[in-house]
Amino acid sequence: MQFNKVTEQLIAELKSIVGEANVLQDEEKIEMYSRDEVSDKLWEKMPEVVVKPANAEEISAIVKLANREMVPITPRGGGTGLAAGAVPLIGGMVLSLERMNKILEVDTENLFMVVEPGVTTGDVQKTAKSYGLLYAGDPCSADSSFIGGNVATNAGGNKAVKYGVTSRHIYGLEVVMPSGEVVTFGGKNVKDVTGYDFVHLMVGSEGTLGIVTKIWLKLMPLPKYVADLLVPFADMQSAIKVVPKIMTAGIIPTCLEFMDRLSIKAAEMYLNKKLPYSDAGAYIICEIDGSSETQVQDDYETIGKLCLENGALEVFVADNMSSQERIWKARKCYAEAIRMLSPVYCMEDVVVPVSNIPKALEAIERISQKYNCKIPSCGHAGDGNIHATILREDRNEQEWHDLKDNVLDELYEAVYALGGNLSGEHGIGAKRAEAMDKHMTEAQLNVLRAIKKALDPNGIMNPGKLLKLQ
Repeated sequence: MQFNKVTEQLIAELKSIVGEANVLQDEEKIEMYSRDEVSDKLWEKMPEVVVKPANAEEISAIVKLANREMVPITPRGGGTGLAAGAVPLIGGMVLSLERMNKILEVDTENLFMVVEPGVTTGDVQKTAKSYGLLYAGDPCSADSSFIGGNVATNAGGNKAVKYGVTSRHIYGLEVVMPSGEVVTFGGKNVKDVTGYDFVHLMVGSEGTLGIVTKIWLKLMPLPKYVADLLVPFADMQSAIKVVPKIMTAGIIPTCLEFMDRLSIKAAEMYLNKKLPYSDAGAYIICEIDGSSETQVQDDYETIGKLCLENGALEVFVADNMSSQERIWKARKCYAEAIRMLSPVYCMEDVVVPVSNIPKALEAIERISQKYNCKIPSCGHAGDGNIHATILREDRNEQEWHDLKDNVLDELYEAVYALGGNLSGEHGIGAKRAEAMDKHMTEAQLNVLRAIKKALDPNGIMNPGKLLKLQ
């Protein structure tokens, strides 16, 4: 696909659409739009221009211009992605959704919230809570990630084991299509099989099929009682082998997370605070919620007993907000804490069937020893999603890229042999497009390419993400 450069004429037309103040070209101002949270400079690329529209109508006009001029568009939310999904690989324009940050409606009768894509996930959660309701999407980056980015990557997060990933909470979308047309599918109907399931095609499409401009989020009553457990184990295998026992005990935890020793130590350094049993080989962190205090207490006692019977060193129970926050700080700071061990790293997002997590972690340990590198791991034990992070440490550039390539090749092979896949929640972006091309069958790829070609015939929407550049 051949694209054109941004011209002065195009810049003038963009300014006429969004206003001069919302078209950025100054290098200092646009530098922050050249990357997301991927730490490797390999995944940094300067845009030619950054445009900040205020509504769907302005986005529609921008997309029509881009199609006319054959200029690529990279949609961008909060820039908290971990797959280089918002990086303008081949220049063109970054279309930032930061100005579209309104909560448009909270419908307490139908239990829906209608929002623009630039609202942070944390603000969605807080607003729902102020009405006595719950928005169950809960990525670790909730305070800074945009809900539009969660939709683009079908973000998972801590509560996915009970409440599901983002797609479960999306019932309607307004989208500016690659043609510039504005379409709406779904809404407040909780059952709707009218036509193709366009809503869930768009969720997880990473800005390659259109730009989401309005989102209908499903809410639910806020659980009355919540308790959290922090359970240290002497070694990772003992910790992770208790997970299937918890999942088959007749209890559905809200969250079921794990951290290995390196992750615990990194969190301790980052928080500058001594953690309980910080020399443990692993943590299991579990949350239970419900409408009955007795039921929640019975559930955490059952889980605590299971853990102690299977090698837990101790079971810490937090049943008030202050102590719950202390437990979760260590887990939620993982990405920031890893930088304390190595400023440059490669965080992976592999997923395997829950029963195969022990084998996946064994494979990660073997690879770590083979290449003499550190690979701290943590993640969502309840749904098989493992964040294994390769640390660069003091290697030079060539050594780092050789190490990363070798480790990723073996990691992905091990994961696929266990029935797993490349990404559980961070998305493919540019970072894993080559790997997806390698591990998917040609028939699978042809289906994806056909959808892309049908909806975006000029290929202007976020090129090089999900599907590698041809």
